[in-house]
Amino acid sequence: NFSLQQFGLNSGRVSIASGNSQLPAQLFTTIGIYKGERVAIKKVAKKKVYITSTLLWEIKQARDVSHENTVRFVGACIDLPRPTILILTEYCSKGSLKDVLENEAIQLDWNFRMSLIHDVVKGMAYLHNSDVAVHGKLRSCNCLIDGRFVLKISDFGLRTLTTPSEYVRDQNYYNKLMWVAPELLPATVIPGTPATQKGDVYSFAIILEEIVVRGGPYETARQFLDPQAIVERVALHESPPFRPFVGQRDCPPDLLDLMEKCWSDSPDDRPSFSGIRSSVRLIMKGFCENLMDDLLRRMEQYANNLESLVEEKTEQLSMEKRRTEELLYQVLPRPVAQQLLAGEMVQPEQFECVTIYFSDIVGFTALCAQSRPMEVVDFLNDLYSTFDRIIGFYDVYKVETIGDAYMVVSGLPERNGHDHAREIGLMALAILDAVKSFTIKHKPEYQLKIRIGIHSGPVCAGVVGQKMPHYCLFGDTVNTASRMESTGHPLKIHVSEAAKQILDKFGTFRTELRGDVELKGKGIVTTYWLLECSEPDPRPPTPMRNYNENEVPFPILFPAIGK
Repeated sequence: NFSLQQFGLNSGRVSIASGNSQLPAQLFTTIGIYKGERVAIKKVAKKKVYITSTLLWEIKQARDVSHENTVRFVGACIDLPRPTILILTEYCSKGSLKDVLENEAIQLDWNFRMSLIHDVVKGMAYLHNSDVAVHGKLRSCNCLIDGRFVLKISDFGLRTLTTPSEYVRDQNYYNKLMWVAPELLPATVIPGTPATQKGDVYSFAIILEEIVVRGGPYETARQFLDPQAIVERVALHESPPFRPFVGQRDCPPDLLDLMEKCWSDSPDDRPSFSGIRSSVRLIMKGFCENLMDDLLRRMEQYANNLESLVEEKTEQLSMEKRRTEELLYQVLPRPVAQQLLAGEMVQPEQFECVTIYFSDIVGFTALCAQSRPMEVVDFLNDLYSTFDRIIGFYDVYKVETIGDAYMVVSGLPERNGHDHAREIGLMALAILDAVKSFTIKHKPEYQLKIRIGIHSGPVCAGVVGQKMPHYCLFGDTVNTASRMESTGHPLKIHVSEAAKQILDKFGTFRTELRGDVELKGKGIVTTYWLLECSEPDPRPPTPMRNYNENEVPFPILFPAIGK
């Protein structure tokens, strides 16, 4: 006449809280908070559970297990509204032995490994001498490691409650069978049934192989065979028996001998865990004189490894952040990009006077008709990469390239007095010289020609859009500069009256009167040709030739759109 609560089986979930802020960031299993303590939660794949005397006795056995190398059983409950049986056990924050072996950030020396092996042996020796008597499902994923790096055996007992109603024979099914002793495989329908103490010793030997090679079971064989084929060969009792290949590893020879004895084909030839414990103690004399000191050393080693890993990841994050920022600086002006990165709103700004440059390829449509699409793309990339290299020498900002149109401005987002006209004038002359000597790779005999238009005046600038934000210019000055380009002549720089007046202030630019030109929306206006600059360009981008990515340093591979 036992009560359900006495054995740890409660109805409802009023005492369990999941998703709590107290839960750690790194989880190896589903966890919750029970009476203010973290617990691991395991769902049982059963549609119905009947409270029988056998089940109650198994629960009592699990509750009575108390050892430093076994996971404490807290209890079980029914999760509502959809009935699901949940098993609550002690939570081990470092995950399973399998997790530790797979974590390359943790350096496993043999002091560390022998301590883990010793913990497994102590826990299993205790279980075999308790009322539970046998584990039946001993695997590396059932060997858990707590915050003090003490290994604890879990998932023992409760056979009635934890045995699923049905099992799908998939790869996961055969993966679990790789720890099952060969004499138990023919009778095993569900991993864990049937179970014997000698079968647990065989499972321990497979765990030893995982620790020695720091990999999964049958690590070498799995490169050639799938889990099902491995299990079938083990069940055949071949001569010699099919077992994991370990080879001459850098580990104690006595440990390899013990492993071979434990996976012997005959159960009677396998030692008991009491005998294994004595053997392990002898092996450990050469490694761990004081387990507590080694535990503290292991924790310090883990902390150092973690610090090193955090430092490495932080450096990688900083590098990616710098790359992202540099990419954003190529899409938007640096002051604007810095405002966006700081989470600030970029307010539109009025600029009293800037100079805008437009250029267009003459005969581009006909050239496209005579070329393959990839040739057109390569040609434009080659040409505009050359332009981008040139403008990097001047105080200008490339607004955009649309098809064969190229738009550049000076005087924003940072004002530069009247220098905007001078910077655009020098840049236009340099680009024109580059175009005259430019060679189209797929049409080397073709003489490339462009029209260039320049105009000065007020504009309004601001960031438009949230996805792929674009720094745009607005105002009549933009339209006029575009008209100056479209009404110009090939291989000539068409300059408006406003731009010429500013260029004249420097006294170094020579212009020629073109005359009156009708601009759409503006009527008849007087325009000029920019011919040359009497003073040498102080920043000549020489030698002037086609862009070659193998000869250009890294910043030019991603050409700066603006300074």
